[in-house]
Amino acid sequence: MEQKINALMVRAIDYNESDKILTLLSAEKGKIIAGIKGVKKAGAKLKFAAQPFCFAEYILTGKGDKFTVIGASENESFYELRNDINKFYAACSVCEAASSLTYESGEESAVFYLAIKALTEMCNTDESLALIKFLLFALREVGYGISLDNCVICGGELHTQPKMRFDFNTGSFSCWDCGNGEGASLVTYNTLRCVLGKEYNPACVTEDGKKRALRLLKEYLVYKTDSRFLSLSEYIRLI
Repeated sequence: MEQKINALMVRAIDYNESDKILTLLSAEKGKIIAGIKGVKKAGAKLKFAAQPFCFAEYILTGKGDKFTVIGASENESFYELRNDINKFYAACSVCEAASSLTYESGEESAVFYLAIKALTEMCNTDESLALIKFLLFALREVGYGISLDNCVICGGELHTQPKMRFDFNTGSFSCWDCGNGEGASLVTYNTLRCVLGKEYNPACVTEDGKKRALRLLKEYLVYKTDSRFLSLSEYIRLI
């Protein structure tokens, strides 16, 4: 039985001499695992369909949870992201997180559309801010949202404090003296607030602030999902 799905290719694993196993993220059916044959051969017709962050209409055949890609029509290749090493790893980080935060056979439209939007923004804007925004909104959609308001203990303002704490259990910030979480910096907190459109200190939104914010988000993702996030680690190393 054949079916067509609009999906983003978020992961590919080599299989046999010339085949791959793809993880496709769709809006309506969540993640789908599908084999694709011969795509490692030079000139393979469906080679594009197994490329990182290919967004296409995939034609699948199979039954149950066993699928094979037999055709594809590309919607967007995000070609600009392949010509810049930083953008490439930022885009891979989006796919990596999208895969870790979603499930098979479930409705995953929110994370799917957030991923497509993030990849589109990365083509023409600062990829680090687009990545931070994607991670914050995707985490919120799956129930792991980060609180960026006042201290969750005393209610005091945090965006002017030199240091604070972040609780990985609750995903919330607190004053240094109030909470028991890990230490977090002023630039991290203000960068995250900036991305969400909240009041922030502009002097704190620096390249270092973006890097620190991504480090905290990576640690939080690892804590919540128990995945390794290798692409995100590499992107943080590069910037």
